[in-house]
Amino acid sequence: MELGLSGKSVLVTGASSGIGRATARLFADEGAKVALTYRGNKDGAQSAVTEIEQAGGTAFATQYDLADPGSIRAAVDAVIDAYGGVDVLVANASPWAGPRMPFRAFEDVPVEEWQGQLRAELEGAFHTVQAVLPSMKSRGWGRFIFVSAAVVRSGIPGEEAFIASKAGLQAFSRTLAREAGESGILSVVVSPGTTATDTMRRALPARMIEKMAASAATGRLTTPEEVARAIVFLGSAANGNITGTIVEVTGGT
Repeated sequence: MELGLSGKSVLVTGASSGIGRATARLFADEGAKVALTYRGNKDGAQSAVTEIEQAGGTAFATQYDLADPGSIRAAVDAVIDAYGGVDVLVANASPWAGPRMPFRAFEDVPVEEWQGQLRAELEGAFHTVQAVLPSMKSRGWGRFIFVSAAVVRSGIPGEEAFIASKAGLQAFSRTLAREAGESGILSVVVSPGTTATDTMRRALPARMIEKMAASAATGRLTTPEEVARAIVFLGSAANGNITGTIVEVTGGT
């Protein structure tokens, strides 16, 4: 299948590891020019750039902090300066560091943590989209892919701020699809289930991960590369009219 990504400009936020890194590499494999962002893991982002360049692709890394509108604007400006615009935004970055063990009672969640998660996740998406949207409108084509989480359906005890912020992204994406659709711009949410990233393996006990894998219809966890394939298809020209919806990549959980 021809994805029509050759020469397209793609901004993948939170791409120093995990799903973001796999997504950036796959876009580059399809001929897109890729910008990867990182907040603190500069070495991880730069090693991803090196892998892409060694495979013949085009990429660079730039610092980006969801909680800092100035950082967001600078990152988007860097992509526009380097590539002439932004065709695809993959909003993958999140301030969430993963589930805490043991689970924490909601009444013990600090208000600062609640506010920080929601403000960074949702206001960060607001500022990023506002910076990117004029470039897409000027081209009459664009794709927004927001990475949410399938646990929005079920919840995680003690992680109410994370769940609420990811649910907010879903509502934002649906509304953006209505706002920008007539300009040739599609907006889709990809919601992974428990994914076999290094972060998840560090955060959860092995027995819990095995239990999660067993609960899937496929009997295993989703890989970052499998999530990336869904993102790349939905962010490509091969996606002609899928918008305002949520695509889950969960293995049937």
